[in-house]
Amino acid sequence: MIPFPISEASPVEHCADLPEAADCVVIGGGVTGVMTAYWLARAGQKTVLVEKGRVAAEQSSRNWGWIRQQGRDPAELPIMVEAARHWRELAPQLDTDIGLTQGGVLYLANCVNSLGAYETWLPHAKANGVDSVLLDRAALGGLLPGVKGDWPGALWTASDMRAEPWLAVPALARLAVANGVAIRENCAARGLDLSAGRVAGVVTEDGLVRTSAVVVAGGAWSRLLLQSCGVHIPQLSVRASAVATEPLPEVTQIAVADDHMAFRRRADGGYTLASAGFHEMLVGRDAFRSLPKYLPQLRADPFGSRILPWAPHGYPDGWRTKRRWSVDAPGPFEAIRVLNPRPHMGRLRRTGRAFGAAIEGLGEGLGEVRLRAAWAGMIDTMPDLVPVIDSAETVPGLTVATGMSGHGFGIGPGMGRVVADLVMGAVPGHDLTRFRLGRFSDGSAIDLGPAL
Repeated sequence: MIPFPISEASPVEHCADLPEAADCVVIGGGVTGVMTAYWLARAGQKTVLVEKGRVAAEQSSRNWGWIRQQGRDPAELPIMVEAARHWRELAPQLDTDIGLTQGGVLYLANCVNSLGAYETWLPHAKANGVDSVLLDRAALGGLLPGVKGDWPGALWTASDMRAEPWLAVPALARLAVANGVAIRENCAARGLDLSAGRVAGVVTEDGLVRTSAVVVAGGAWSRLLLQSCGVHIPQLSVRASAVATEPLPEVTQIAVADDHMAFRRRADGGYTLASAGFHEMLVGRDAFRSLPKYLPQLRADPFGSRILPWAPHGYPDGWRTKRRWSVDAPGPFEAIRVLNPRPHMGRLRRTGRAFGAAIEGLGEGLGEVRLRAAWAGMIDTMPDLVPVIDSAETVPGLTVATGMSGHGFGIGPGMGRVVADLVMGAVPGHDLTRFRLGRFSDGSAIDLGPAL
């Protein structure tokens, strides 16, 4: 297994002919878009998915690979419980072993206050039938032998899972195709075709597809596309880095994080490491416009974001990125097919050293942990750290599914089912009030919730 995310250099796998018309067009080939298309097709809807680059080439193949219920926002948790069930049901249907493993998730508490936050979250787990428990230091030592650190305890969810994202999402896309979805990669959606203010189609670089229903699930690019049809959301993108180690002896099957680092075992015998709680914001015009909405988040975690003053040219919030364009000519979505930001190598090297030092069997038995590959991704985030999942009242026929805030991979199968029901006018089965589009314009306070 090659521990690299998918990129523009990856071969095109899906080149379906675009039909003249479809019941729904999904824009974006990440896990949310793929699973929305899958569930629509399962319901008998003629569905097209267009992706400007490659399926899963951005954050959907660059995430940690955790499939966790633990620590979720209470509004996300019921959907995540559903998603976990879908993962177990879908994995045997896939043409690839995606490394789906129930190893559990462990949050190490760096201080007593962290344990208090974990305890506050536990009633939400109990209400949703999730098996999360608090562990004291003695129990933690039994679960993670050889651990070296001053953690007073931890939050533990044995039923949580992991999978290899660069294998899983492409395999889910192939399953969607087998169920009737037409996927076309290297095909940017340039804009929506509107008639009397309603969705009438999607203009792609390869032609018009007539439809009365569109889902925008474009990840970091969603804000740019939505504002072209008058729908505005305060979504920004932050850069997160990760690294893969060379194969190592098995320390644990558990996915582990504290305030400073996170790690989980991969199917190839190595570990994926990341600097927990650290990301970089590349500032552009949209960041300045949205700053007031993000103040509660910045106050709650003032040191969690490294602010960089210049979003690169062509990035969604680049200073010179086009905010207006003609659908008759190439636009910003064709300028950069895949966001492939440079990882923060200094931070990742420190994380590798911290990983080796924290685990006695590695730190003393093997010396320095050898790093095999590093990458970064742009996470589409919202001021309250939960997504927008809603129909756009001002543009009938448009459904928005974006801003997963780094939580999208695990919840994707469940969120895709919910979005598909929204498109079809069915009852989604979950309370989506917290995810409404209008919460940023109706005077509602920014609520960060009790998520961990």
